[in-house]
Amino acid sequence: MDNEIGDLEATAVGKTYVEGGREHVVLDSVDARFCAGESVALLGRSGSGKSTLLNLLSGIDSPTRGTVLVSGKNLTAASDEARTLIRRRQMGFVFQFFNLLPALSVVENIMLPRTLIGDSRSAARVHARSLLKAVGLKGREDSYADRLSGGEQQRVALARAIAHEPEIVFADEPTGNLDAATSSDVLALLEELVKKRGVTLVMATHSEEAAGICSRRVRVENGALVETPSNALRTESA
Repeated sequence: MDNEIGDLEATAVGKTYVEGGREHVVLDSVDARFCAGESVALLGRSGSGKSTLLNLLSGIDSPTRGTVLVSGKNLTAASDEARTLIRRRQMGFVFQFFNLLPALSVVENIMLPRTLIGDSRSAARVHARSLLKAVGLKGREDSYADRLSGGEQQRVALARAIAHEPEIVFADEPTGNLDAATSSDVLALLEELVKKRGVTLVMATHSEEAAGICSRRVRVENGALVETPSNALRTESA
């Protein structure tokens, strides 16, 4: 099958760490394909390796063995510089603790991905302001992260993740630092944003509610991936 823009494929991917002179296998020969435009929840207990897999799929970390393809490009074989460019142009990220830059205003945080790929500051600002309106934060352009609630910060993080129109968005426990009501609002917004743009979403989570916005669920279990039917889903402890 030919790769399409937004496809993500892992072949025999493994990750092993050496701790105290002993090898610790986190992932072992993982094979997976995430098709363009689909949303997939990576489920698993804390320490199961779901965040590790997310980091390998996004090129933040390198596998001990195996290959990751992003839209047909071999991410594993790419240089550090090439991987950075792929992430910068083709990927967006949403983290549990928001990871907004405190020295930048809200609008500057959202502008950043577009300026990094060569947009002018004026064009990036216009786009960022439109995204702030889309996430319900019009009028907060000049605020700083420490003046926002957790839910507002994650809305800014969502806007930043899609600002440069990426093919794939990776989300690592995006509601793990939010209360139940705020989590529901953020998940609804994430679902709307990625579906409207046809973005591939890969989300690591232990939350049944978060997994519920995804079209497919897989469990990270004993170093491998196991497809999980919707009716078999259960909440995992963090």
